[in-house]
Amino acid sequence: MKQGLVLDKVVLLGRTLEEYRRYFALDLEKLRGKVVLDVAAGVSSFCAEANRLGLNVTASDSIYNLPGDEIRRRCEPDLEQVTQVIGNLKTYRWDFYRSPELLRRFRERAYRAFLNDYRSGQGTRYVWGRLPKLPFRDNQFDLALVSYLLFVYEDRFDYEFHKRSLLEIMRVTRGEARLYPIVTFEARRCAYLDRLKEDPDMRH
Repeated sequence: MKQGLVLDKVVLLGRTLEEYRRYFALDLEKLRGKVVLDVAAGVSSFCAEANRLGLNVTASDSIYNLPGDEIRRRCEPDLEQVTQVIGNLKTYRWDFYRSPELLRRFRERAYRAFLNDYRSGQGTRYVWGRLPKLPFRDNQFDLALVSYLLFVYEDRFDYEFHKRSLLEIMRVTRGEARLYPIVTFEARRCAYLDRLKEDPDMRH
């Protein structure tokens, strides 16, 4: 029987700039003058918040061909489902979020800030793209970020998808890529990690 968070699909949840800062150990001042890509960004508000601070961030996701109202209709049930499931998990650590209700507030704040910015930024700051292929030039970005897509959905995306996605992220990035987390939703080290490290195609 599976332990931890069990989901029947890829869910559409948003994260805030503060969460990204913690996930990726970001120093926002050091990002000034850099060109940043948030891959598979979904309804996260990092792009919106970072650009308001004067940073240069582009977000890419396969939902960015949809109108904002449709995105809202998709993300709200996912938020309800995940909040309920996590609230019932005895193994979930509440060090940061403290409670399911505070977790929900983070997620709501993220997707609402995203939707407000998406109205004016669709097609410019928010660019349609679907891994393992991205619509960007070689070496276009100084930093690429990927949260809660690769590795966590080990049971939904196979090794080849992970490999091709990582190679594509490397193609569009002239600096570095940061991914979080590198464990599955069951808090288990992803089985693809060691294989990727040994794959000769990954040695650039």
